[in-house]
Amino acid sequence: MAVDSWAISPRPTMPGLTPQPLPTHFNMDRDDCRRNETLGKNLMCRIKCVFTSSSAPERLSLEDTQQWSQSLERLLGSKYGLATFRTFLKSEFSDENIEFWLTCEDYKKITSSYKMSSKARKIFEQFVEAESPKEINIDYQTREEIKRKVRSPTPQCFDEAQKIVYGLMERDSYPRFLRSEMYKTLLESLATDNAQT
Repeated sequence: MAVDSWAISPRPTMPGLTPQPLPTHFNMDRDDCRRNETLGKNLMCRIKCVFTSSSAPERLSLEDTQQWSQSLERLLGSKYGLATFRTFLKSEFSDENIEFWLTCEDYKKITSSYKMSSKARKIFEQFVEAESPKEINIDYQTREEIKRKVRSPTPQCFDEAQKIVYGLMERDSYPRFLRSEMYKTLLESLATDNAQT
């Protein structure tokens, strides 16, 4: 069975014309790599400028930044660590877990039963309900338990989901953050600044 040469050629050519390479804007892998590299440098520049500015009451130090690698709890307990981790997760389009966790932390501080009821419904609709805009990865039973608890909310009604989400971040997002170019570049930059002072 004969096969036309145009059927197997990636780009048909006309007699007398030499095939030209694809325009560079079609090389998406290379463009994505460059974009990510530039994005990383821009993020690092912004983070460094914000965290090391002399007007900040407390400057980000190399020692503080190194301590972020000791535990997720230590990272989230640092104002700068939390901001950097959130920036990293947003760059990966996976910030729903940290957003849920932080929202729950704020929710626990509510004292008004009316505000608590309203906020509980919003949290459920935004993060817990199936197909919600920022749906978190929790099991069916936990989701149903929260659905029941939201009807008569208490400060603890999201605790189980919050534990699950924290565990997911600890096992997945946090190790990726520690291996990320963002964290490594920040450490290198602070180490360079320390060496120069």
